[in-house]
Order: sequence, then C-alpha cells, then structure tokens
Amino acid sequence: MPNQKSTLLFLFSAIGLIVLPHINHIPPSLFAYFYGLWAWRMLCLWQPKWLPKPYLIAVLAGAGIFLIYRQHIGLLGQDAGTNLFITALGLKLFEIKSLRDIYLIVFLAFIVASSQFLYEQNILMALYIVLVSTVLFATLIIINSLNVQTKFALKTAATLIAQALPMTVVLFVLFPRLEAPQWLIFDEDHHAHSGLSDTLEAGSITNLGLSDELVFRAKFNNRMPPPSERYWRGPVFSHTTGRQWLPVNSKTPLSKPSFIGEPYHYTLLMEPQAKNWVFALDLASDFSLPLSQHANFQLTTDENPDKRAEYELTSYPEYNTGNLTAEDEQQNLQLPDNVSDKIKQLVEQLDGYTGKPEKFISQLLQYFKDQDFYYTLTPPVMQKNPIEEFLFESRHGFCSHYASTFVYLMRVAHIPARVVTGYQGGEFNPVGNFLEIRQANAHAWAEVWLAGKGWVRFDPTAAIAPERIEQGINVDLQISNGRLSFGSNTIKANAGLNWLKHTRQFWQSVDYNWQRWVINYDNNNQYQLLASLGINNIKSLIYWLIGSIAALTGLLSLFLLYQAKSKDKVGLIYQRFCQKLTRHGLIRQPTEGAQDFAQRICLQLPAHTETIKQITALYLKLRYGKQPKKTDFEQFRKSVALFKV
Repeated sequence: MPNQKSTLLFLFSAIGLIVLPHINHIPPSLFAYFYGLWAWRMLCLWQPKWLPKPYLIAVLAGAGIFLIYRQHIGLLGQDAGTNLFITALGLKLFEIKSLRDIYLIVFLAFIVASSQFLYEQNILMALYIVLVSTVLFATLIIINSLNVQTKFALKTAATLIAQALPMTVVLFVLFPRLEAPQWLIFDEDHHAHSGLSDTLEAGSITNLGLSDELVFRAKFNNRMPPPSERYWRGPVFSHTTGRQWLPVNSKTPLSKPSFIGEPYHYTLLMEPQAKNWVFALDLASDFSLPLSQHANFQLTTDENPDKRAEYELTSYPEYNTGNLTAEDEQQNLQLPDNVSDKIKQLVEQLDGYTGKPEKFISQLLQYFKDQDFYYTLTPPVMQKNPIEEFLFESRHGFCSHYASTFVYLMRVAHIPARVVTGYQGGEFNPVGNFLEIRQANAHAWAEVWLAGKGWVRFDPTAAIAPERIEQGINVDLQISNGRLSFGSNTIKANAGLNWLKHTRQFWQSVDYNWQRWVINYDNNNQYQLLASLGINNIKSLIYWLIGSIAALTGLLSLFLLYQAKSKDKVGLIYQRFCQKLTRHGLIRQPTEGAQDFAQRICLQLPAHTETIKQITALYLKLRYGKQPKKTDFEQFRKSVALFKV
C-alpha cells in the first residue's frame, strides 16, 4: 500500500464527513462516542503508541453496546441499524492490520452513507452523499495504485461516478419498483413534526405563527384560486369545555354535498406529518385511495404520514352540504353549563335570539369591527374564562380566539356552528408555479349551518384583519421581526431581502421537482410513465431495459475509445513515425515491440541508426517512464517531424 499515513488520513477524514449529518438522527451520547473514537484514532496516526490494547478495545465495544441498549429502540428498524453500523465503524478504525481491514472500513462507510437516505432525501443530501462517496472511491483507487496523487484519484473517482449516472437513470426509470411487504416495514416514530393539534385552545395556533416549516405545496392544473378562497381544510372541532375544543367522531354517514361553479384541479405534495391529515382546498369533491373523507369533510390518508406523498385532487369553492341530522345539530349546539350572563346579554344585544341567523352573523362581525378588537400574534394569556376575557377585557387575539369566540356565541344563540382549523393562503412561487403553505399559514375559522345552504364558512379574522386573508402573511418578515406583518408595503420596505426571497423560490422549485419526480417515483408514477411510452407489459419492459442498457454501453464504449485515442498523443506521433517507414516496406509487426522494431530497421537503415534509437528511447520514456519531462515530448515530436528516409 502507498504511504499508509497519508492514505489513512484521507480515509478517516472522509469517514468523519460521512457520519457528521447523522447528528440529527442518532442519540447525542452515541454521536459523541463515535467522534471520540474517531479523534483518538486520528491522533494515533502521529502517535502509534497511543493505540489501545485488545482488552481496552473490548471495553470500548462494551461501552458502545451499552449506549445502543440504553436507547430502548429494539434490535430492528432504521434507528437501531444505523446506531449499530456507526458504532461498528468507529470500533473498526482501531483494527487496521491489512488491506482487507481497509476494504471492510470503506464498505461500512458506504453503508453508513446510504443510511442517510432513510432520514433525509432532499437534493442537498443526495449531492453530499455523492461527494463523500467520491472520496471513498478515491481511497480505493489510492490503495490499489502506485504513486497516485490525491488529485488524480479524486478526478478518476468522479469520472467513474459520472460514467455510471446514465445507467443509473435507466435502471431507476425502467426497473420495476419493488415495495417492501408490510411485515418488513418497521414503525419508527422517533421524529418530531410540528403542526396543528387534535385539540384547540384560544391562542393555541400562535405557536406555529413564527414557523417557516413547509407543510405542503399545491400546483394547479388550470386556474389558481384567489387568496380569499385558499382555505385548506383540516381538523374540525365540535365539542367545547369553554376553554378547550375537541373533535367529535360522528357516526352520521357522510352526506353528499352538491357543488357549484368551476372546480380547481391540483396536485398536493404533502411533507412528512405527525398526523394522517391531508389538507385539501375547501371543499374536496374528487380524490382516490388511500384518501378518505370524514363526516365533517376532512381528508385523511391510510398511508404512513411520516413520508412525503402526492395526491391528485379536485375541489369546489362553492357547495351546499345539505340538511343537518339531529345528531349533528346536537353536537354543534353543545355548550358547557357555565355560560355567563354577560355573554347572554351580548347575544341578546345583537338580536341573536330573535333575529335570523344571517342578521346575527352580520351584526357580530360588525361588532368585532366597531369595538376595537385587534389581531395579534402575541395575545395575552387568558386562562380562567378565555371567551369572556377576550370579549370584554383584552380584545387582542389570534385567529383561534376569533373563531372559537364566534362559534361559542353562535351556539348561545342556538345556531349550529363549529370550529375548523387548517391553513389559509400560501405563498406563490413564480419559478415553479405552485403555492407553498407553511406552518405560519396555520389558521382557524368558523362554519355555521344555515337552512338551504348547509355548512357555510365564516372567517371572523377577515372582519378584523382583512389583509391577513387577501394579502397573506409575509413569513420572512414575520420571522425576522418576531411579529405578524401583512401585505406588500412591508415587503417594499425591506427590498434588501428580495434577492434572498427569489433565491429561496428558485431552490424551492428545484426541491419540488426533485420530490415529485425522484423521491415520489413509486409504482403508480412508474406505471403512468411507462404507459405513456407504450410499455404496457413485462415483455416490452424487458425489451426496453435490455435495449437501453445495450445502447448506453455501446455509446460509453465508443466515447471511452475515442477519448483514449485522442489523449494518446505520444502513440499518435509514434504511429506517424511508423507510417513513414511503411512507405519503404519497413512494416512493424503486431507482436513486435518498439525496441525490437528499432533494432530491425537499424540494420536496414544504418545511416539513420542514431535518429531511430533517439526516437525509440524518447517514445519508451514518454509511454512507460515514471516522470517524463515536457521537454522530452517536444523533442520527440520534433524528431519525428524531421525524420525522413
């Protein structure tokens, strides 16, 4: 093996880069354990006497096993497997006695590198893994070659990977997608996801108001809904304790709403979620498995929500949900026993008991406008009687304050109502032509049941802060300021951030297509693509696969032959020398070496012996010498050019 110290330093540096991204995936104690071993082994390159004795290695192995056992995550699954391989890789660094050990370390490093894709599948991680894999390939090239420089090894490794990419693409697109059977899929739930909760309290959504975390992206096939229609339906809450709202699992069969107007056709790309909720544009009319719709028209999926998923949906902005059953009416009129007299007086003041529901709704929304209510991301804490404190004291609240208070007052007036949570708005990405919906877009609104219309959406937030609905949230500025901001004026005031915003939009567009066409390329997507190419059975698929591989192999072979020929300048010049001799009947035989050929022609051309020997010596030095000089090539080229018989 060439310079062992430099080779091991190169290898250990690559391993340090490979394990580094796992900082978010493995326990801190195990992460510190690995890098402690790694740093120790690096120091041993300069101080070999610090290498641990066999008994100490056994102690270190026991410590690693103890750290893995402490996590209580079992023996199977991605977390347990990743922890085990990283521990084994760290320990194996102390057992390098032959090339076989280095090969084993490199193979372990490849496994740890590929395990990154079990946790993160974005394009940046893919590029990072390609980079560290290039370094590992370069290590193999160095230990299997003589006097190879690091730069040349890296270049050769990158070339090998680039040459393999076309074949990789063909196999990725055409090779049948094999999904693991259900019994082989381990239920890993060790990754936290922020998002909407299955309970609602006044102000509970405010914790998402400063979150830039992406929830989903929506790309529309035809027209895009205006901001006022971008309500993405999530959990629906019907039961209240006065302080908290809870969902009710209705036993009533799902009613079939009638839809009005022009539909929206769109693709929804959901990010990994903690819940199996799918946030469709209100109200979804057409969807397919694995989606299902609850009696409250919320969509859920039967698939693992911890993975990205893509759905084709159709929604209508106008609809009529039909009649209300006795069970639903009872659920959506439910109130706690302690409704205060002040709230009853307010409902009476606004004609809630005597007027029509539409009139009471109108007067309540006007009340919010006229009585100095404010929309804020940081409302005061209201713990005892949040509805009453909000109405008569603070009058500062977030969307959940307004929605829950609105529904509460509707029920006091004996009008069926409920709270709906989800997301409202979304930032348009002009590069990818899709909407980005983030946690900061979390929202709550109200639904009131009206005779002849069914469930009708009312958003009290629009009465207090219409710019929140019409112009949306400026997420970037909101996060930098720690407060809520609306509209285009604040964006213009911070024009210096525009370039950063455009860069992010471009990157989000790249990531969106990566997720759609690479990460989400499953059986269904492959079937649709192959069907569009006319591949409808296994026989035609095999023909396409063999034909594509053969074509790529042929093209790559021709390219390599041409490249080798064009790079062999020394060989081309020597061929020119041989061609000059051929004109005089002196032909070099296929099995005849350059030196034997020179000896033979010198006997027949004694007058040119010195020149022939000089050309042959320069050719052998340039072709097979260890360190030929540039001046040797120039002298060789000129000697052949001037040679005449």
